[in-house]
Amino acid sequence: MNITFCCTDMKAEPWLVGLRAALPQAKVSEWHPGAPQADHAVVWAPPQRFVDEQRGLKAMFNTGAGVDALLKLRLPPSIQIVRLDDAGMAVQMAEYVCHAVIRYFREFDVYDADVAQGQWALRKPRVRKEFPVGVMGLGVLGERVSRALRQFEFPVRGWSRSPRSLEGVACYAGPSAFRTFLSSSRVLVNLLPLTLDTSNILNHDTLSLLRPGAYVINVARGAHLVDDDLLALLDSGHLAGATLDVFRTEPLPAAHPFWAHPKITITPHTSARTLREESIAQIAGKILAFERGEPVGGLVDVARGY
Repeated sequence: MNITFCCTDMKAEPWLVGLRAALPQAKVSEWHPGAPQADHAVVWAPPQRFVDEQRGLKAMFNTGAGVDALLKLRLPPSIQIVRLDDAGMAVQMAEYVCHAVIRYFREFDVYDADVAQGQWALRKPRVRKEFPVGVMGLGVLGERVSRALRQFEFPVRGWSRSPRSLEGVACYAGPSAFRTFLSSSRVLVNLLPLTLDTSNILNHDTLSLLRPGAYVINVARGAHLVDDDLLALLDSGHLAGATLDVFRTEPLPAAHPFWAHPKITITPHTSARTLREESIAQIAGKILAFERGEPVGGLVDVARGY
C-alpha cells in the first residue's frame, strides 16, 4: 500500500514519521511533481496538479474537518474524500467559543478598557436567559460547542440543514426555520461548512434579524461573512461586536478595516488547530478500515459539500 503526503503550510517530516509508525505495512512518501502513483493520499489544500497526476487514488484523507479547499479542485468521480471527525479539535472549538461568548456576556472587554484608563467601575449584571446563543451547524464541532455552552446555562438554539435532536438545545432545521432561528438569537456562532448554499450567509439581511445588540462569532470560513455588511451593522449599533477567527484572505491584509475596528476581536485562524498525533492516529485507522472494506467515518458527500 502506497500513501502520499501533500499538505501545504505543514512540515512534512513529522507527519511522514508518524504515518510510517502508524502504518508500518505501507510505503509513505511526500508528494512531488512526477511522483509514483499512490493508493491513498493525506492532504491539505493540494494543488490541481497533484490531483491530475495522482489519477489512481482510492481516497484522499483531509487533515482537517473543512473540505472546501478540496472541492474547489477538478476531482475524478471515482475518488473518495474523507475528513477528520474531531481529533482534538472539538474541545478547542468549545473553549474558544465559550471564551468569546462569556467575554461578551460578562462585558470583560469593557472592564479591560476601564482598567487601561485607570477606572474602577462595576457594571450591572446581565440576565443570562436574555442572551440566547444560536449555533449554526450541528455537526461534531457544533454539537460539542452547544453542549459546552449549556454547562454555563445559556439558552442554546441550533440550526442545521437536516433535523437534529440535542438535549437542552432548541433545534431548528432547513431554510424555512432559518429566520426564526436568527430572530431568537442574541449571540450567533457560525460553524457551518462552506458550500455554494452557505457562502455569504452572514449578510446584512440575515444579521439584521438578530436581536438588537447581538454578537457574532465566526469560526468556520471567511467566505461565510460579507465583511462590509458586518461593518455597517456594527457602526449602526444593531450589532454590539464580533469575534472573528477566519477571513476571506488569510493572513488578513494589513489595510483591512477589521484590524482597527473597536468592536471586532481578531484571532489568526486558531480556534481549533489540527493536532498531529491525534490526526495521524485517526487517519491511519480510517485508511485501514477503508482497505478492509469497512465503513469509514467522515466520508464526504461531494454533491452536498461536506
